[in-house]
Amino acid sequence: MNKPQWNHQGFMELTRSFWSLRAVQSGLELGLFTALDRGDGLKTKLEDLAKSLGAELRGLGMLVTALTALGLLLRDGQEVGLTLEAAQYLSEKSPEYYGHALLHQSHIMPAWLGLAQAVKTGQRVVQASAAETTSDKTREDFLMAMYNSARYQAAAVAEALELGSRESLLDLGGGPGTYALEFCLRNKNLSAVIFDLPGSEPVANKVMAKMGLADRVKFLAGDYHQEALPKPFEVVFISQVIHQESPQGAAALVAKAAETLKKGGFLAIQELYLDDDLTGPIMPALFSLNMLVNTMGGQAYTFGQVEAFMKNAGLSDIHRIPAQLPPGCAILVGHKA
Repeated sequence: MNKPQWNHQGFMELTRSFWSLRAVQSGLELGLFTALDRGDGLKTKLEDLAKSLGAELRGLGMLVTALTALGLLLRDGQEVGLTLEAAQYLSEKSPEYYGHALLHQSHIMPAWLGLAQAVKTGQRVVQASAAETTSDKTREDFLMAMYNSARYQAAAVAEALELGSRESLLDLGGGPGTYALEFCLRNKNLSAVIFDLPGSEPVANKVMAKMGLADRVKFLAGDYHQEALPKPFEVVFISQVIHQESPQGAAALVAKAAETLKKGGFLAIQELYLDDDLTGPIMPALFSLNMLVNTMGGQAYTFGQVEAFMKNAGLSDIHRIPAQLPPGCAILVGHKA
C-alpha cells in the first residue's frame, strides 16, 4: 500500500473513496449484483430491477449510474447488466464472492465514526464490535470476511511454513478454518484442530464440507481466555488474532500457545506488523486504529514486541519466514526446544 500524494487531488480522492465504497456496499445490501446475475448474459430492464429489489426507480437509477461509472455495471439506456468483475466478486452465486468482506466494513463503520472520541478516552465508543454481535448475518459477514482475506494468501503461507513432515496442527482462533484446511489440503499426513468460539462453528463446518476435509480437520469450540487448549501439537498457528488483545492479553495467549506445543514443534504468528520504529507501514498503522475503535485494548504490534512475547514463553530460534504476503503482513516463527 503506497503512501498517497497529499495535495489537493489526493484529498479529493480520499473523499471520493468513501463515496465509492458506500455505493458498492449499498448495491450489495440491496442484492443488486446477485439479482443481475441471470446466467444468460442478458441485461435487465431498470424498471424490472427496481420492482424485484423493492427500490424507488429514481434512486436506483442514480446508484446504477454511479456503479456503471465505477466499472461494475454495464448500462445501455434503461437496461443494466454486470461486468465480468462484478459477476465474479459481487454476485452471491459466484464461488469467488467477496461481498462479505465489503459488508463487514459497513458493520464496523459506526465504530470508526467514534475514532476521535476513542483517541481521547483510549476506549472504544461502540458497546460491542461486529465480532461480538448476536446477529447471525453480521457474524457470518465477519467470519467470511476473514475467509475472503485469507483464502488468497493461504497457499503462500502453507508453502512458506514447510509442513510436510508434521502430523498435527492447532489453528488457534481459526474462525472459518481457512488456513487449517489449506494446510491439510497440501499435506496429506497432517490433521488439524480449529479452536474458536462456538459462534464460528457453523461457518467453519460449511467451509469444511465444501472442501471435503472433515475427516482430518475438526472444530473444537471454546474460549482461549477461559479454557485450557487441547494438546499437544507439533505446530500452533495463530493468524490475525493477537491484535485483538491488550499487550498483557497477547503475551498470555502466546504463552498458552507455547505450552501446547510438543518438543521440537513451532509456533507461527501471522499478523499485520508495525515496524519497530512505529513509522509504518500504512496498513498495520490504520489497522491498529481499527482495533482501538472495535476492541477493549487491542492494537497492532511491532516485530520486537511479538518476538519478546515468544522469548518470554520459552521459545527460541525466533525469525521471520519469507512468504509472498500482502504489504505489512508477515509471519514470525518460534521453536520449542
